[in-house]
Amino acid sequence: MAENKNEAKITMLTIKEAAALVDGLTEYRVRELCRSGALPCFKAGKKYLINKDILYKYLNGELVVQ
Repeated sequence: MAENKNEAKITMLTIKEAAALVDGLTEYRVRELCRSGALPCFKAGKKYLINKDILYKYLNGELVVQ
């Protein structure tokens, strides 16, 4: 399949990667945000996967989950 240059690359992060990306954010807190549904994510097997762009939007207050 040919890749379109206009398509944005989607980056998914594990809980550990998401916590390492932001100073002061712990793995425990990221996991709790995922479990509570406050941070949109999905489970792949036993791991939570978080979209990097959505994580940044959530942390900047641009994304509110109802």
